[in-house]
Amino acid sequence: MATHQEQWWAQFLEASDHFDAAYLVEGIGDLLAPHIGYPLLRREVELATDSVVRHLERPGITERAELAEKATERLARTLERMTDSATGAEISTAEAATVALALRGEYAAAAAAAEPVVGTVKLQKLFVTALRLERFDVPMALRLLDGGQQPADAVRSGHLLGKYGWWPSWLLRVVTERALAGHLDQETVVALDRCAYAELTPLQANLARKLLSGNPDIIDTAAQRMVSLGEAEAAAALREGDINAVALTARLISS
Repeated sequence: MATHQEQWWAQFLEASDHFDAAYLVEGIGDLLAPHIGYPLLRREVELATDSVVRHLERPGITERAELAEKATERLARTLERMTDSATGAEISTAEAATVALALRGEYAAAAAAAEPVVGTVKLQKLFVTALRLERFDVPMALRLLDGGQQPADAVRSGHLLGKYGWWPSWLLRVVTERALAGHLDQETVVALDRCAYAELTPLQANLARKLLSGNPDIIDTAAQRMVSLGEAEAAAALREGDINAVALTARLISS
C-alpha cells in the first residue's frame, strides 16, 4: 500500500484557518485504539485522548489545559517504561506512540505513522472533514485525492466547486472533468461562472459543453459561424481557448 510523507499530510493543516484539531485528535485516537493490543495501555491512551480533546474544544479553560498536559505526560512516561522493559519487547507500543504524536499537536507526523495501520482512505476523510471549510465539496476533494492530486490542489478545487454548487448540471459536469484532470484554477472558474450566468437554453448549453470539451473540429466549425455572423474577434478568442467566448458563441449560433 502506497503511503505519504509527513509533508504531504501537512498540506491539509495549511489549507484552512478553521482546522478542527479536536475532531482530528479524537478521530486518530478512534482509528488506532483497536490496534493497541494491551488493554491497560489502550485505556490510558483513551483517557489521554479524551483529556486533550476536551482541552482543544475549550482551549481557554486553564483546568482542561492542565489535565491535558498531565495526561499526555503520563502516557509518555508509560510508553517509555514499556519500551525499556521486557513487556515492551512483547507488546507493540507503536500505535499508542502514534496517538501520542497527535496529542502533542504533531498531526502530520501522526498521520504518516498511522497510515500503514489504518489505511489512507479513512485518514484522508478525517483530515478533509477537519478542514471545516464553508461551501466545500468534501466528496469531490476526496475523489481528487483518490485520483492522486496533492492535498493543496484537491482542497482548492473542492472549495471552488462547493462555492459554485448552484451552477447548472451541465456546467458542473464540465468543471468536474476539469478538476479531475487537474486543469481547474480560479481564472477558469471565473470564466465558467459567466457561462452559468448566461442562462443558456438546453440546446445552447449542449453546444457550450461541447465547446468546453476542447474538440478542435467543433470549435473550428463554431468559429467559422461566428465569423459569418460578424463576430470575428469572438471567433479568434474561441480558437485560442478563451472560455469567456463560449457562452456568446453558444447563444448566437444556437439562437
